[in-house]
Amino acid sequence: MTVSPAPTHAFVLGAGLGTRLRPLTERRPKPLIPVWHRPLITRAFDHLLGAGVEELIVNTHWHPEAYDSAFPDRSWHGRPLTLRHEPVLLETAGGLANIADLLPADRSFWVYNGDILATLNLQPALEHHLASDDLATLILRSSGAEKVVAFDPAGRRVLDLRNLLGTGIEQTHQFTGLYLCRPGFLDFLTPGKIESTRTIFLDIIRRTGRVGGAVCDDGLWLDLGDRASYLEAHRQLVPAQPDPVPAGVTCRGTCAIAPTAIVEPGAELDDCILWPGSRVTSDARLTRCIVRDGQTASGTVTDQDF
Repeated sequence: MTVSPAPTHAFVLGAGLGTRLRPLTERRPKPLIPVWHRPLITRAFDHLLGAGVEELIVNTHWHPEAYDSAFPDRSWHGRPLTLRHEPVLLETAGGLANIADLLPADRSFWVYNGDILATLNLQPALEHHLASDDLATLILRSSGAEKVVAFDPAGRRVLDLRNLLGTGIEQTHQFTGLYLCRPGFLDFLTPGKIESTRTIFLDIIRRTGRVGGAVCDDGLWLDLGDRASYLEAHRQLVPAQPDPVPAGVTCRGTCAIAPTAIVEPGAELDDCILWPGSRVTSDARLTRCIVRDGQTASGTVTDQDF
């Protein structure tokens, strides 16, 4: 079988509301919350650039001005970044249909959930997709709390999702929110329709069987849907050079202290995240707390977001 040309474009979903992470997402979409002092979505960008992507596309909805501030020159590491706003949230398939005109007609493209933190090796999945006839190739994990994919490892085919096709086949794999699509995938979409790609995957499975899967069990994969996973992301990604601890401040566990955060001497931090422009007073005794930009934390507090 002829190998298709490698994808050069990626659509990164950036329009979600992030309701489970409030108040962290009150003034920014979830993909722009900082992870070790840089927007989460930029880690997806770097992951994709490492897989050969040359152009990035992001849909926006909640606080679109935050993307304007984060990427004023509409680029990332020299690659063009296109933002497309959705006045009405279109969900995943609708958002993809809304940017279809920005995708090349002669090659596959990546789709990447913007609230995912992953360090997976994407090359085997890419090679499999390009050598297959899949309209979509879903990147899967064989472990995880959300095993919703019925997968045939011999044929590398996705057979059902959440048993919505009524196959009764055991659901053995977790979907990562990363996948590759051929241009023909777009023919199954309806412009302007609010719709999930899950519906599209099921329609393609039913009609053609051309939804494949690639298992990537290496590396880190986290869905940053709640504060527990957000804290865990910082524990998993401790940099080689940890943040310096201000004089007179006690830090235990994993403490992410942004360079522009102000922490007064005498404060005690245990497994905390301080965003740029945050402030912690000298009487603070914080455990598993997150302090946002422009906020001040004080007193003895556990498991609270400021």
